[in-house]
Amino acid sequence: MEHYFLIKHLHMTLAGLSITFFLVRAWWAVRGSPRLGRRWVRVLPHLIDTALLGLGVWLMASLALWPHQQPWLAAKLLALVAYIGLGTLAIKRGRTPVGRGVAALAALATFAYMAGAAIQHSPWSWLA
Repeated sequence: MEHYFLIKHLHMTLAGLSITFFLVRAWWAVRGSPRLGRRWVRVLPHLIDTALLGLGVWLMASLALWPHQQPWLAAKLLALVAYIGLGTLAIKRGRTPVGRGVAALAALATFAYMAGAAIQHSPWSWLA
């Protein structure tokens, strides 16, 4: 694949941007900041995460890595679903600041698991 390293590094860069922006927004959610209501704060994460997912799918298809053949990839995708759910609790749906904070920490741990699964190519993530 001709552009593998470019796509891989863009994917990793967007992952870094995504988690950094998530942490900022989660902090604002816990603190009750009105900054969360700004239009760019509501739109930018969707743009970053859509590009991140698109590049991930591109890598997966280009390298012919399929979740039913690669357990680490299946685990990473299942963790992604959990991360999205925890993220919505942390930023939008958490009823109390403590609940939002706990969901944010769980989302951060899930993100760390996904990164470990991707780097180690193992569903055991960092424990492999």
